[in-house]
Amino acid sequence: MRVVILAILTLIGQLTFAQTDKSKRPSPPDNTKVTTVDGITIDINYSRPSLKGRQLGVDVAPIGKVWRTGANEATTIEFDKDVLVEGKKLAAGKYSLYSIPGEHETTIMFNKIWNQWGTKYDSKEDALNISVSNATASTSQEQFKIDASPQGTVSLAWGAYVVPFTVKASK
Repeated sequence: MRVVILAILTLIGQLTFAQTDKSKRPSPPDNTKVTTVDGITIDINYSRPSLKGRQLGVDVAPIGKVWRTGANEATTIEFDKDVLVEGKKLAAGKYSLYSIPGEHETTIMFNKIWNQWGTKYDSKEDALNISVSNATASTSQEQFKIDASPQGTVSLAWGAYVVPFTVKASK
């Protein structure tokens, strides 16, 4: 009887671990972290959905609608110092990152509620909204990717599109 109970507990433990191993998800987690030349640490945590034959702007990340800017839990971006994002002030801290893709321009929202599932966006909690021009990628990106450079450029890349924005130290 003890062997059966032990076997059941072991199986439950393995199933629980498998469910919490986020690397096995279809949209696995990723992180980008950089310290910029002007001394800001930018730390971004997100999940990487794939296109899988879907059309960007139609089937996924639809044009004109709020998108969680990743998959699964809300994408987070954290700054260790006060910053200027595209010239607009944003206090040091951790934010969730949402966007509204457009054909030529994308609105990016930095939301104060960061510890949540990605679909729970509330615009009343936005700390900052910016609009930036979309760019064309040199190569198509099957899986969503966020990069941050030492110069303070954060780039959201997916499909044939790149949406860059700049982060500088607030003076």
